[in-house]
Amino acid sequence: MKKVLFISSTGGHLNELLQLKPMFSKYDSYLITEKTKTNKNLNNEDLNNIYYLFYGTKSQIIKYLFVFSFNIIKSFYLFLKIRPNVIITTGAHTSVPMCYIGKLFRKKIIYIETFANMNTKTLTGKLIYPIADLFVVQWESMLKLYPKATYGGWIF
Repeated sequence: MKKVLFISSTGGHLNELLQLKPMFSKYDSYLITEKTKTNKNLNNEDLNNIYYLFYGTKSQIIKYLFVFSFNIIKSFYLFLKIRPNVIITTGAHTSVPMCYIGKLFRKKIIYIETFANMNTKTLTGKLIYPIADLFVVQWESMLKLYPKATYGGWIF
């Protein structure tokens, strides 16, 4: 059974990723997100393999630099522990290091650009687009910005 790692930042990105819950039982699935008060009940969901990174926000830039640096190290550790075949993400910053680590080890990267943007690229999209094996957009208008993307429609 393929190991599939689902990863995203907390909040809206995680809500989008959780729309893929029907896929969780079809694979040996793992979920990685940021640890916050709002997602502490994830352990009660359909997925037992949940790991957390530290929450960081760019509004506190000095703290964020330390948190992001630590999360890169922890992502590498989790990648080696899980050894996924495929990484699926809806963004944002939390997922970028894991996707690059996965690509370094020749794993499949699937990125789903956020529903929130229909006319502009996200920073995460810009960073992952060059390495994604499948880059999915939820708005047809985004195909102009990401010509090699696949239009998948809304995830909701």
